[in-house]
Parts: sequence; structure tokens; C-alpha cells
Amino acid sequence: MRSVLFAGVSVFLLAFPAIAQREPVTAVIGSQISAFLNNDTETAFSYASPLIRRIFGTPDHFAAMVRQGYPMVWRPAEVRYLDLREVAGSYWQRVMITDTKGRVHLLDYQMVKPGSEWKINAVQLLNGHAEGA
Repeated sequence: MRSVLFAGVSVFLLAFPAIAQREPVTAVIGSQISAFLNNDTETAFSYASPLIRRIFGTPDHFAAMVRQGYPMVWRPAEVRYLDLREVAGSYWQRVMITDTKGRVHLLDYQMVKPGSEWKINAVQLLNGHAEGA
């Protein structure tokens, strides 16, 4: 019994760094999505990592990429945050987004902390969309 309890506590402690980061990470993603919904491309761009900001250069170029490549992020009907994982030193937040046509999409957001605040460094669409997932 004691070994089972110890194993459970050990698993929790190993996962704790990711658990402790979940709320600030999801707040950044949610704030960026809110900015997209309000057509506030400058604010949305501010949540991107320095690397992403260098690649796209301006909020308008960034917004055009999101509208074309990630329309479900630009205009989601529903957003649910799933698991936050640490993989090889990077944090990945899984997000389930339902688009305006009712299709469900799974995305992984890579999060970085170049200073004191979390930033979005990449978004990966996982297997297109899953109907009714």
C-alpha cells in the first residue's frame, strides 16, 4: 500500500511543473484567441514569441497567415484546453477547437517563456479535424 501511494505521489511530483504552468499558458492562448475574435491583430501578435514575430514581421502578415492557415483559431465557436505536456524541455498545450461549422480540431501550441511571460512559439494542427470528437 505504501509503495502504491509513493508511486502516485512521485508521478504527481514529476508532472507538477507542467500542472503549475497550465493556468498562465491557457490564459495566453485564450487572450490571443479573444484578440482574433475582436480583430485586434496587434494584441494577438503580442502573444507570439520573438521568433514568430521576426518571421511574420507585422501584425497584418501574422493575421493573414492565421486567417488562411488556421481559420478555426481565427473564429472558433468553442475552445477547450486539454493536457499540458513537457516534451524535451518544451511545453505543449493541447487545445480542442470547434469551428463555426461544428467540426472539431485538435491543435498543439508550443509555449516558450523568453522573459517573464509565456509566448506562443508554434501551433500544430493534429490530423486535420475529427467530426464529433
